[in-house]
Amino acid sequence: MRKNQRIHIITGHYGSGKTEFAINYAIKKAQIQNNIALGDLDIINPYFRSREKKSLLKQKGIKVVSSTMESSSADIPALSPEIYTILQDQNLETILDIGGDQAGARVLARYREYFNKGQYDMWMVINANRPNTQNIENIMKYIEEIQEVSGIFITGLINNTHMLRETTKEDIIRGNQLLKEVSELTGLPIVYTSVIKEIIDTLPEGIEGDIFPLTLIMRPEWL
Repeated sequence: MRKNQRIHIITGHYGSGKTEFAINYAIKKAQIQNNIALGDLDIINPYFRSREKKSLLKQKGIKVVSSTMESSSADIPALSPEIYTILQDQNLETILDIGGDQAGARVLARYREYFNKGQYDMWMVINANRPNTQNIENIMKYIEEIQEVSGIFITGLINNTHMLRETTKEDIIRGNQLLKEVSELTGLPIVYTSVIKEIIDTLPEGIEGDIFPLTLIMRPEWL
């Protein structure tokens, strides 16, 4: 895994797989260091939230912070004061899972003082199979809206083009081409291409970013 900043903000449109990536990223980080914290700041989406996997993450040695209520199924617009702890503690490496639209990104503005230029990563997870991120115009518009609402700049892109367990190498290749064009227009690097493990060996050369093996954790086997 590449060396990055202490704070990693993961954003992306609904259905992009941002929460799946955030959880996988936290688990892989926790395999090599014991100071990982995951902050669930998604107060918009009531489904597939990282806090639903709190027990699993705690077993992996990951500190999880989310709402002020313990119930993972309670859909409430409240965040724990512990968020400040994981942002302030210089001994923690913190991953933030952010809501997937402008309203979801607005919560970042509350913590703006902790996101100084050059001291955080903010990665936009993109699934080229989703209607709202299938073309350059929509992605560029989404990037602008997220930055305007949050007051924070995106620093990198993640190709997470997928169809869950039906993902093929063609999906990854299509997403790769789309993100290359976005990268050329914005100057933003493609930091990772996340791929379910079953198709990694089928990928051709030339895929941008580090290949990130993804295990589907949020989705039960029947989905």
